[in-house]
Amino acid sequence: MNGKFFLLIFTIAILLMNGCTLSPKYEKPPAPIPEEWPKGAAYQETIGPTPPEIKWPDFIADEKLKKIIEQALRNNRDLRLAALQVQKVRALYNIQRAELYPTVSASGTGSVQRVPADLSPKGHEMTAEQYSINLGISSWEIDFFGRLQSLKDQALEEYLATEQARRSAQISLISAVATAYLALAADRENLKIAESTLATQQDVYNLIRRRYEVGIASELELQQAQTQLEAARGEVARYTQLVAQDENALHLLVGSPLPKELLPEELSRISPPTEVSAGLPSEVLLRRPDILAAEHRLKGVNAFIGAARAAFFPRIALTTSVGTASSELSGLFKSGSGTWSFLPQIIMPIFDARTWAAYEASQVEREIALTQYEKTIQVAFKEVADALAVKGTIEERISAQESLVKALQETYRLANLRYMRGIDSYLGVLDAQRALYAAQQGLVALRLAKVANQVKLYAVLGGGGD
Repeated sequence: MNGKFFLLIFTIAILLMNGCTLSPKYEKPPAPIPEEWPKGAAYQETIGPTPPEIKWPDFIADEKLKKIIEQALRNNRDLRLAALQVQKVRALYNIQRAELYPTVSASGTGSVQRVPADLSPKGHEMTAEQYSINLGISSWEIDFFGRLQSLKDQALEEYLATEQARRSAQISLISAVATAYLALAADRENLKIAESTLATQQDVYNLIRRRYEVGIASELELQQAQTQLEAARGEVARYTQLVAQDENALHLLVGSPLPKELLPEELSRISPPTEVSAGLPSEVLLRRPDILAAEHRLKGVNAFIGAARAAFFPRIALTTSVGTASSELSGLFKSGSGTWSFLPQIIMPIFDARTWAAYEASQVEREIALTQYEKTIQVAFKEVADALAVKGTIEERISAQESLVKALQETYRLANLRYMRGIDSYLGVLDAQRALYAAQQGLVALRLAKVANQVKLYAVLGGGGD
């Protein structure tokens, strides 16, 4: 077969590689969520930029926390594994894409030979050179029905989904580091409260013991004071343990030990993150990496349906080769020849139960992927709605708790004063002190909830990715 025909076949095949496939036309499914966020007493109007519009260094205001997050992005092993997974899937995609192109092989041979005068056609001694070159394409499938194109599209969508999963892992890491940092700050603040309470209880116990020794206080009052003292000592030990565990958790997230100067002192000294707005659900949620990843998987399954459909049609493969040869005698005479061979191979499909089952399975896989995509959107909507509910009510709760702490501080002062004057028993002092300590812890917890919710809202709205 001549070279022109081979070139024509090659050109047609290249055009077919970029042609249509048997995959169904993809249409973006409607989001199964309301057009607006919930409204009511628990929600307030939010102001500020939406998270995708603000980079995480602009969102995080605390300079120490910024440095810790930067270190975590460099060293965290989970994020590193996510990045390596992206590289792996990208390599698999390149392998699948290579199936669209022919595999070209070449080989050559040559020899040089001295020809004596008695055997030479010229009557004198000369040198004969012979060589041959073979160029071949082995088993190249022409993608008439888009089977390989569909598989390549599926591999591409899987790669894109993996890349979105890496972005999602980065968002989760930033959120986790910030939350762990804030939890450590809150527990350190609680530790200071516990240590202050212990010091107060030690002073009270010493005072009551002296009063007991001179017969002013009863043994019951002394035992009650000691009970409160031991409880305070236990609280100091508990928060000492929690602080150490918080530091261990933060070190693990960062991927390496942190210098002491980067660790927070207490929650009240941390600069709060930037306020963000929720925007509209359809505009913000559909840009979340996990939702984009779910959509890419849906597109990938959609492409695989095309490959399953193509299995019902014949597969055409080509085997071609080009051969050339020439010889030279004493540099005076040259001759050459070329041969082309073209061998088409047609693989007919087998219409059995397995072919139909594979096609039906691809249809079911699409429904599964669609359901997972819709569920991911619904979960994301709930996460944002929950964070907005906290945001809308936390300030009122903190204000009420601050008033409660002030009231209990005064109650404790008055109860202690009445006891010292002999008006009331020491039981009133114990009750007031317990209530005050619990209220102080509750206030720290609410302040932690507020700042941590700001971080969560930023993350669930898709902030923190590349």
